[in-house]
Amino acid sequence: MLLIRRLWLLPASVFTLILFLLFRRASRYAGNLGLSTPVTDTHIGPQWIRQPERYPVKSFIPLPVGEPKKIPKIQFDFGTENEEEKRIRLERRDKVKESFIHAWEGYKKHAWGKDEVSPVSGNFRNSFGGWGATLVDSMDTLWMMDMKDEFQRCVTAVAEIDWTRNDEEVVNVFETTIRYLGGLLAAYDVSDGAYPLLLKRAADLGDVLYKAFDTPNRMPMTRWEWRRSANGEAIAAADFTLIAEIGSLTLEFTRLAQLTKNEKFFDAIQRISDRLENLQDKGRLPGLWPIVIDAKNLKVDQNMFTLGGMEDSVFEYLPKQHLMLGGLTDQYRKMYEKAMEVVEKYLFFRPRIEDDSDILISGDVRVQGGEPILEPKGQHLTCFTGGMVGIGAKIFDRPDDVKVARQLVDGCIWAYNKMPSGMMPEIFHAVPCHQGVVSANQDMCEWNQTQYEQLVLDMYYSGKDASGNGNSLSDKAQVIMRDGGLQNGFTSIQDSRYILRPEAIESVFILYRITGDRSLQDQAWKMFESIEKASRTDIAHAAVDDVRIAQPSHTDRMESFWLAETLKYFYLIFSEPDLISLDDYVL
Repeated sequence: MLLIRRLWLLPASVFTLILFLLFRRASRYAGNLGLSTPVTDTHIGPQWIRQPERYPVKSFIPLPVGEPKKIPKIQFDFGTENEEEKRIRLERRDKVKESFIHAWEGYKKHAWGKDEVSPVSGNFRNSFGGWGATLVDSMDTLWMMDMKDEFQRCVTAVAEIDWTRNDEEVVNVFETTIRYLGGLLAAYDVSDGAYPLLLKRAADLGDVLYKAFDTPNRMPMTRWEWRRSANGEAIAAADFTLIAEIGSLTLEFTRLAQLTKNEKFFDAIQRISDRLENLQDKGRLPGLWPIVIDAKNLKVDQNMFTLGGMEDSVFEYLPKQHLMLGGLTDQYRKMYEKAMEVVEKYLFFRPRIEDDSDILISGDVRVQGGEPILEPKGQHLTCFTGGMVGIGAKIFDRPDDVKVARQLVDGCIWAYNKMPSGMMPEIFHAVPCHQGVVSANQDMCEWNQTQYEQLVLDMYYSGKDASGNGNSLSDKAQVIMRDGGLQNGFTSIQDSRYILRPEAIESVFILYRITGDRSLQDQAWKMFESIEKASRTDIAHAAVDDVRIAQPSHTDRMESFWLAETLKYFYLIFSEPDLISLDDYVL
């Protein structure tokens, strides 16, 4: 995810001074999609990057210019805290930093310069090209936590990275952009440009990634067979492209264009945005793009829609890009508001839960026979929606959406609190009682244990008759719940892992800064304590395999977003409100 300086506070002539601090939401999808077995090619040298393009752009789309527009205030006017509140807050903040140091030291000792440390075995993984994803992705967090010596050590390491070579046959352009390009730009901006090398290395990487856009229609080959480009062969955008991977490059490439004054980077992503705007009303659910699009032929024929994995950041980036451009174009606002009209009608739903609280979850929709059908699925990934909707409510003057944002945040808090481990599962199904954000009749959402147990049976037996075997339906439901680790309100848990994701604490942090509600700090602390207790190893912190039990076992994985995002948000919610103020920066 990212944090950018509020452009309207500065004249257009000093755009390059605008701070852009990436809180990247890395790897929204489980696993490493599209990364193949490492290969070695001793014949490819760095000179390939200077080869002429097959499909050069004749005229670049320019960055918008002019006086940045005035955008409404976002952050709550915090008063003075008392001594006891300050003591508790600082104590919590320092414990978060200690967790960061523990994991960082484990990475340095066992995996320095590699993508990830394996927190159980002490080995390492190169999951994202082998350029040191954790090192680059975490630099801005190091700076914010005043770990300047460690930051300098990273700068020295970054100088040695060769972007023209890669351990993988296929490069995921999206993952490389958010982890590496975003990491470099964040580090450069948060250090106030004190390290010009970081911008140079970002520009070097940008030049490499730009080669993935050298296709007949200038849409990038998002799963880039980079050796074909290096060998002078033609490439093309795929007819099966995840919308998040093609639609979530805007912020990093725009910021790179602003800093380097090289408009080719903005042109590259603006062409994508223009195509997506044109396609927004042409799919099976007008206003939204499906999970998969045909980027080669520019078609949107698929019928699955979500704000979760494989789609999430394409929506998240719309209000952020509006801010990045200082409100000088209405394009991204219009795209966001058009999408939200559909999302708030069809994807957001209220679940039936025991205390009848008015919370929301972002589900999935399948269009069948022209009708949108809700799948009441919850994903940890969709927890980013609370923060997105909250920011959109402020900057686009949508006051009713502040309540929607809080309901979404409370939905994720509910999912955390219901699990014995205190952590939310990756994917689950809940009991929908109302679709959309319009308030439901309370009777519709009143808890009914018998109805809930019948839904558990329906989910388990896929609608088939559950009678027979002599046991009562209630007894059968209780057995399914016990064996499946289901708490009341959940009908199934498809993926019981917690992989150190940041989305929930991200939105809790944003809503705290928007509303000033200190109870959100207490919820954040409860989340942190649960995660720290379950994930800590002797080496670092590890993803866990089953949040349905109080002390789940570890998996040997710690992705870069644990240090780059999750612990950063925990640190910020317990820091002074003027540290990365939402009136100076926006997530």
